[in-house]
Amino acid sequence: MAGTAGGKLAALGLLDAEDCDIADDLLARLPASGIETIRVVFADQHGILRGKTLMPEALPSFFRSGIAAPSTLLLKDTSHRTVFPVWGKDAGIASGPMQGANDMLLVPDPGSLMPLPWSPHSAWLFARPVHRSGAAIPFAPETVLQTAIDRLADQGYAAKLGLEVEFHVFDVTDPALGHDETTMPGQPPATRALTHGYQFLTDARYGEAEEVLDLIRRNAQGLGLPIRSLEIEMGPSQFEATFAPSDPMTAARQMVMFRAMVKEVCARQGLHATFMPKPVLPNIGASGWHIHQSLEDRTTGANLFTPEGAHELTIEAAGWIAGLLAHAAESQLLIAPTVNSYKRYSAYQLAPDRVQWGWDNRGAMIRALLAPGDGASRLENRAPDAAANPYYAFAAQVLSGLAGLTEGLEPPAPCETPYDNDAAPLPKTLLDAVASFEGSALYRDVLGDETVDYLSRLKRAEWERYVAALSDWEQAEYFTLL
Repeated sequence: MAGTAGGKLAALGLLDAEDCDIADDLLARLPASGIETIRVVFADQHGILRGKTLMPEALPSFFRSGIAAPSTLLLKDTSHRTVFPVWGKDAGIASGPMQGANDMLLVPDPGSLMPLPWSPHSAWLFARPVHRSGAAIPFAPETVLQTAIDRLADQGYAAKLGLEVEFHVFDVTDPALGHDETTMPGQPPATRALTHGYQFLTDARYGEAEEVLDLIRRNAQGLGLPIRSLEIEMGPSQFEATFAPSDPMTAARQMVMFRAMVKEVCARQGLHATFMPKPVLPNIGASGWHIHQSLEDRTTGANLFTPEGAHELTIEAAGWIAGLLAHAAESQLLIAPTVNSYKRYSAYQLAPDRVQWGWDNRGAMIRALLAPGDGASRLENRAPDAAANPYYAFAAQVLSGLAGLTEGLEPPAPCETPYDNDAAPLPKTLLDAVASFEGSALYRDVLGDETVDYLSRLKRAEWERYVAALSDWEQAEYFTLL
């Protein structure tokens, strides 16, 4: 078979000469690798990996022509229901045809082959979805983030992002696999804690969970993820991982890989890992995802947030803080994208509930960690949670911060009492966040109406299902009274 450079993807400009050389080299090495299955994956609109599994024999064709996948994979809400009218004449997607549950095209990233430490005969190979014509899908996660990165680069800047991720791991007592439980979405498993909680950073709790934490750490390292620490968090069976900073696109893929890896390796041990912000379980702690961010000069690599004096803000840090605050409400959908996300924001619980910043203050939305001479000076946004699609969440940080900087915005005075002041509240519900996002001039201007309307439609469908569902609260409130 002819080389990759002679294929359809190269002809369409979807793979360049370097990509083709990397693909041909991989094909030459693959027979001796012991890899039997290649899991072609992409991050969907929820940051969940989807894709197809190929045999090595199918890889040359993939590199030349791509593979087809149903376009409805990008049109589903969190229940996996397609919420766009694909059976009508207009599926509601302006940039390309998605009627009739037709196909889109997956384009490989030839340099991304990642053997899986927990399944050595198998490997991930990342891809990106495009329309069948080869045109970009404007709301695809990587497209959205690349738009933000390019806008930042045009101003001479680059961002570095560090991840601080909280999550739970539970023992499964009943996997809920009865036929009456395989609903859409499936019924949640019954679980119990691995450790007692509310013993933050207690070594004894780490010792109890060390076998599981070693499993997670070793597989993270096996994937090449720059994990720095793995810690006991506040609640029962709650843990936290932190990672060295990376550029936004690399950090987004690392976050997607980490979440998928944790869930997969834990499931193989009869455990259930969840990044749900506030599991509906007794005595449980809420999980956040703190995004650490700094701004660099693209030419010199200098950290533009490092101040000259204590409790001072550089021009860049001041503008970035002001932008994150000014666009906080409209960005909320991109960093806290579920109904459950808004159950986490409660006072005095180490989560923000207002739009404000403070010096090294864990109750503020933006925690400033800035010191003279400290090359690691950074801002920490504590509002996101790990249910967020990292590509969308990082785009929100970059676009909001850059807008504040380029518009010359100034931040308000820092807060000292984050739960006792008159700062504007964060959106209270997913519906509030959707409304703010829909009205965003920033996101409509930069990302386009199609992307804003697409994400809004997905999240309104989720909200409408939530409102329509009967709850235990309603039964307790009204069944006896009325």
